[in-house]
Amino acid sequence: MAGETIPHYHNTEGHRAIEISAREFMCVGALPPDDHPHVFLDMGDETEKVCPYCSTLYRYNPKLARGETDPADCLFAERAA
Repeated sequence: MAGETIPHYHNTEGHRAIEISAREFMCVGALPPDDHPHVFLDMGDETEKVCPYCSTLYRYNPKLARGETDPADCLFAERAA
């Protein structure tokens, strides 16, 4: 993954599960200021991973485009100050 940015995902809406397009990612919990520590998660060869902080279940979906999520709008993009 050299030269690529690790995608960050949030679950502000409290979804039971979020399908994502990456196996290595960061979970931020809810959007700031209600986020938890940004934790790196790696699914390895598995297709699911649970965040140890917020218990969001992430599922890898290879049919999604890079940065796409289901439900939509769970990709977190930090804004420059």
